[in-house]
Amino acid sequence: MRYSRYFIHTLFEVPKEAEIPSHILLLRGSYIHPVAAGIYSLLPLGHRVAEKVKNIMRDELNAIGGMEVTLPVLNPAELWKKTRRYFDIGPELFRIKDRKEREFVLAMTHEEVITDIAKQFLTSYRDMPVMLYQIHTKIRDEARPRAGLLRVREFFMKDGYSFHTHFDDLDAYYPKIFNAYLRIFARCGLKAVPIEADSGIMGGTGSHEFMLDSPHGEDRFVVCTQCRYRANTEKAAGLKPMVEDVPDNPPAMEVVDTPNIRTITALMEFFGISDEHFLKTVAYEADGELVLAVIRGDFAVSGTKLTNHLKAVHLDLAPEGLLLEKGLHPGFLSPVGLKNIRIVMDNSVSAGAQFVAGANQLDKHLKNVLYGRDFTVREITDIAEVREGDGCAQCRRGQLEIRRGIELGHTFKLGTKYTAADTMDVTFLNAQGEQNRVIMGCYGIGVERLMASAAEQWHDDCGIVWPISLAPFQVIVTAIGNKLEVLDNSEKIYSRLNATYEVLYDDRNDSPGVKLKDADLLGIPVRVVISQKLLKNDQLEIKNRKTGEITICSKDRLDETIAGIIEELQPTCEGLPYLAE
Repeated sequence: MRYSRYFIHTLFEVPKEAEIPSHILLLRGSYIHPVAAGIYSLLPLGHRVAEKVKNIMRDELNAIGGMEVTLPVLNPAELWKKTRRYFDIGPELFRIKDRKEREFVLAMTHEEVITDIAKQFLTSYRDMPVMLYQIHTKIRDEARPRAGLLRVREFFMKDGYSFHTHFDDLDAYYPKIFNAYLRIFARCGLKAVPIEADSGIMGGTGSHEFMLDSPHGEDRFVVCTQCRYRANTEKAAGLKPMVEDVPDNPPAMEVVDTPNIRTITALMEFFGISDEHFLKTVAYEADGELVLAVIRGDFAVSGTKLTNHLKAVHLDLAPEGLLLEKGLHPGFLSPVGLKNIRIVMDNSVSAGAQFVAGANQLDKHLKNVLYGRDFTVREITDIAEVREGDGCAQCRRGQLEIRRGIELGHTFKLGTKYTAADTMDVTFLNAQGEQNRVIMGCYGIGVERLMASAAEQWHDDCGIVWPISLAPFQVIVTAIGNKLEVLDNSEKIYSRLNATYEVLYDDRNDSPGVKLKDADLLGIPVRVVISQKLLKNDQLEIKNRKTGEITICSKDRLDETIAGIIEELQPTCEGLPYLAE
């Protein structure tokens, strides 16, 4: 491909709206172009990279029996109402009507459509297991699109769905998809960290996220310093040091005046004690019901863990008006003396500690509060956000480190969430002629997200450093100068290499500085420079973009030298943390 005829329009200035490296470089390198907030066009270079990602996905999914389909983006609302996601998902789901006032949604995922297909065709145990996948457009009304391709409103996604006769069959298949995901990411040049994850709106019995460790990631996850425990902070559980300080003859609970003192920090100063001796009570509204979450003062409530425990669809902080209706006062809440209000307490609160708590009266707190003597709670579970430095609950030796990451993909064991009688009602006949419920799995990867993640991981001050597997071209041939000898040799070398590799020939009538800077910005793995000075000695200059190493070689060793560099740049799938199949 000739640069002068290809659609490449690089930018010198950093676009104002771009903040993170991948966004900046994909815009500057003419890979993407913004259409609106969170909506991007893939320009020819970006399209080539996206197709490389898609083909890697196809290779790995076809290898484990996946079959590709294409499902419509426009879905009848009726299907989404059957699973109640039409009502449960917030404004991020586009809801529209056609000219006849029929309701539709623009699909952000395709469980409903694929499950409806399964209901029509998977009627016997002989039809399963089966895995169908697509690589297609998804639409999401993202509230705060940002970071270029990492958080967008329209995107390509690979979503796969497997169907099984029983849970054991899903469990047996799950490692195949898990390991295929590891290979996909490795082949894209990405070091993915598989972690235990919360299933969120997808539901199901278990899930994993695959994270790229990155300072620009929006997700947080924990890793143990001693074992292989990895988990999203929404799912992670750490060891909680217990506080045991109740004397043999503990003092009675006492009311203390605390006018306008509401925060833990101010209360610590007022009472002269540390935060682990406070009971923090946070009021929530869960699907219209008032719920109080009680936790030790040195922890924070995890909204995700509380939502999962309550099996709530919508969880929000309770409005002040709702509390006042119940005779409660914000800033002075506690579980002491309350009746007919649902209370969930974190398991960090022990009977061996004395606490300060709200008195459920304005400007008053209670001290010397003991769990078991002064109040009890029926629902006790882990609702705490994990903290940096907490002990690992799995190995009990290491400490938990919190890292930032970019989510590359997500796998779910859906079970019967979408096939149950009260949703899509999908059954099959088993070998004994009995009706059984179909079991599902669901697996997703964002295409543009992988592109951006690769640029995020592989770049330097000069531009992107594409992994060889994703690069839009493998080799760029750069002609320096307009001498006939240079141009003639450049044409011959371009034709010669083009028979084996994907080659971009920079035939522009521009300065050497512009050409070399653009080559680095575009991130093409191998650069071949042809100049009059080099040709005097029958030589060429070859640069490995990843290592920066420059090799001067004779023209007759060009093929051998490039083949060696490209072989070294090939990604490997060895040593990945595979699950046993």
